[in-house]
Amino acid sequence: MSYIRAIDVLPEELIDKVQNYVDGEYIYIPRKVSNRKAWGEKNKSKEEFTVRNMEIYKKYIAGMSITSLSEIYYLSPKSLQKIIAKIKLENQ
Repeated sequence: MSYIRAIDVLPEELIDKVQNYVDGEYIYIPRKVSNRKAWGEKNKSKEEFTVRNMEIYKKYIAGMSITSLSEIYYLSPKSLQKIIAKIKLENQ
């Protein structure tokens, strides 16, 4: 995570007030709830996992074993069972 210099973005009077609480220390200011991004939204990993999980489900339905899927996708059998069960539930 990078940081921004307070002097570059905040008015001097606000910096003076903040310095009364934390002088010369790093401080994290969280995003507003309305500006937060969901997991995977920034780098599209959520979409990639969704596509991968659908591939897993289709291969399973086509007859591929959990053991074979585990070797192909480097996932534990338990993880694969959860993925398959979740997609089955969504498709009902």
